[in-house]
Formats: sequence, C-alpha cells, structure tokens
Amino acid sequence: MSAATKLPTLTGMRFIAAVVVLLFHAAQQSPFTSEQASDVLDFAFGQGGWTGVGFFFILSGFVLTWSARPTDTVRRFWRRRFLKVYPNHLATFLLALAVLLVIGEGLGGWKTVINLFLFQAWFPQLDIEVSVNPVSWSLSCEMLFYVSFPLVLRLVDRIPVNRLWHWFGGLAVAVGLMPVVAWALPSSPAFPNSPVPASQWEFWFAYALPPVRMLDFLMGIVLARIVQRGRWIRLRLGPAAALAVVAYLVSGRVAHTGAWSFTLTAVMAVPLGLLVAAGAHTDVTGGRSFLRNRVMVWLGNVSFGFYMVHYIALTEVRRLLGGPSQTWGLAGGTGFLVLAGATTLLGGWLLYRFVEEPAMRRWSRSRSRSPLPGIPGQVRADAGAVLPASSPTTTL
Repeated sequence: MSAATKLPTLTGMRFIAAVVVLLFHAAQQSPFTSEQASDVLDFAFGQGGWTGVGFFFILSGFVLTWSARPTDTVRRFWRRRFLKVYPNHLATFLLALAVLLVIGEGLGGWKTVINLFLFQAWFPQLDIEVSVNPVSWSLSCEMLFYVSFPLVLRLVDRIPVNRLWHWFGGLAVAVGLMPVVAWALPSSPAFPNSPVPASQWEFWFAYALPPVRMLDFLMGIVLARIVQRGRWIRLRLGPAAALAVVAYLVSGRVAHTGAWSFTLTAVMAVPLGLLVAAGAHTDVTGGRSFLRNRVMVWLGNVSFGFYMVHYIALTEVRRLLGGPSQTWGLAGGTGFLVLAGATTLLGGWLLYRFVEEPAMRRWSRSRSRSPLPGIPGQVRADAGAVLPASSPTTTL
C-alpha cells in the first residue's frame, strides 16, 4: 500500500471528535458544584455532540469513497461494513441492558428491539432515539449510508470533474435548508433542555432523521472525489482547523437564539467537510501533521469503541461515585472527568481488541479469490489526481 492511500491524519481526528462528544455529554450532566465551572464546560463543549457526530458522518462518506475497491462487490462491501459496526453495537447493547437490570429499570419492550436492529433514528420520539445505549442512534443513520453507498458512488462518479465543487455547494445549501423545513413540523412535544423553544419533531428532522443526515455523508463522498481528482483548493490543515474552531464558536452563539436547530448541523457542515478534506490532502502531499503519530493513530483506531461505550462509562462511573445527582468542586469534578475518560478508553480498547478486530479478521474477507465487478474504486482523473488502490487505515 502506498503512502498516498493511507489517511492517518483522519484516523487521529476521529479520537479528538470522540473525546469532544464525551465531554459534551459530561457537560449535560453538570458534574461541578460550581455554576461557573459548569458554564465553562458547557461553553467549551456544549456544541460538541452535534459537531462530533456531523464530523463522523462526513468522514464516513469520505473514507468509504477513498477506500472503494475496484474489484469489490456489493455483498462484500455490505458484509465488511456490518462486521465493522454491528459487533461493537451488540456488545454495548448487551452491556447497557445489563446496567439497566442492575439498577432496576425496565428493559423498554419494543423500544429495545428497535434499538437492537438499529431502526431507532427513524422514529420522531426522543425516548426511542436514545433508548438502551443512547449513542447508537447514529449507527441507525450509518446503516442507511452503507446500504445506499454502492449506488450513490456510481451516481457521484457520473458528475463531471469540473462540476464537483458545484455539487458540494448544492449539498451545503440543502443542509442549511433542513432546519427551515423543520420549523414547519409540530411544535410539541418540547425538546428537553433546549436553550430555546424547540420540539422533538424539529430536533428529529434536522438532526437524527437518516435521509436528512445522508446529506452530510454525500458531502464526504463528493469531497473525496474532489481530492482524488486533483481539484482540491489547497486549503492547508492549519487554516482549515482554525475555520472549524471559529465556526464552532459561532455555533455556540447561535445556539441561544431562535435559530437553535441551525447549530445541530448547518453551521458546522462545510467547515467540517473542509477539515476532513484538508487532512486527507495533508497525508497525500506529505505535509506536517501531529495527528498521524503512533499514539494518535492508535487512539483513532480505538475511537469507535470509545464512542460506543462512553455514555455508559460516564453514567456508571458517576453512579458508583455517588449517584446521578452527585456533584464535586473543581478538583473533584475534573477527577471525575479524567476517571470517566480513562474508563471509556479502556472500554474502547477492549472492544477494539476483543470484538471489532476478531470479527473483521474472522468474517470480513470472502473465501472467493476471483475478482468480481462491483463498487467502482478507481476513476479516470486529471493530472495530479490520487487514485487509491486499497483501503486506508481510517475506517468507521
């Protein structure tokens, strides 16, 4: 595998995004006795959940396109994606059920079945979307992405090279219009803990509905082809990261206005897409990036398990230390966050080492060695294009 086919910078980014999501959920739980400390945590990470998930959706489209195999078949692709995602989901699903049994809560009946089969994001009810292991709703969206990817990639590859940026712009506009459409939905029931009046319908449509989040995924696909076909605008990783930080700060301000639903996806979509593409271009051109050192790549590899187990770790560590209402001073609250983070990292490594990797090694490869026509992985490109021939290290 040539260096151009690997995207270690994006692998490192994954861990940062997963940590931001963890701290977002920690901020929602307000672990500090001091209101000022809680406000600082909320200011820093109050938009982290929406941002982290949006990053993962865009990254998913980018990486799947980058690693598309010219000899692949649809069946092989679907098998690999299922084995990459579902074993970790099943393990954390069973862990969450065990926790519910220990603390004496009900198992949820049919909601549990919906969660098991990853259909929860299709329902406009928050208690269904976040049932059992709350973070698994995002996999419900990923399932739609994976099922549709072989067809979608063929359609994207019909776009003339000189029109790819136009399509990216069109997708960005579509993402920005979704919150406007959501305003027309019923105004009740209310979404809990929203900084402004908003309904669960609005939240579901703008943030959780799989066909709407497909727009993020498509942005990633188009950006991957832009980089591969030599049409990148040469935006460097540092400026792209700075742009994402500025957008994140703007998102925090917008969150406390009547345009709250725009902060769920619309404000950050373009900056996150540019950040992903800039990271890939940095790896392709050999630019400097601290994100591709061994530690960051290892952390990125365990980040999927980290993400899947982090909410359980947060709630259970807090329960063991005193209960869901327990709060601490600055030192104690910081210690709680460090302990919860370390527990999550351990859980993520265990999932990667004993669930994810074994499943991929055992069942992801076809026994048939004859190449079969399937997903198009290489495309005719202009001079300077990058044509990866095999899978990079970054996968979702």
